Amino acid sequence: MRKKLIWALGVLLVLSGAAFGALCYLAGSPRDAYGMVRYALPHMKLGNLKAGDQAPDFEAVALDGDTRVRLYDRIGQRPLVLVFGSYT
Repeated sequence: MRKKLIWALGVLLVLSGAAFGALCYLAGSPRDAYGMVRYALPHMKLGNLKAGDQAPDFEAVALDGDTRVRLYDRIGQRPLVLVFGSYT
């Protein structure tokens, strides 16, 4: 019985290590993998948007940190570029 338990724990350890390694590879680094699990996964949702659909309205904070901007207020005025992510 004890031998089977040790074997099962060993297999679980190897599988966990392989999963962590694959996640680190996909995310880019262990730090990015942690960030993805901690921050991104809880907020991921499957949507039903398709190519050509109108983007949903949202409000975001501008680069100055104070100004709030709504997407629908900006559509159609000038070209609009939205950047999501970090370049640091």
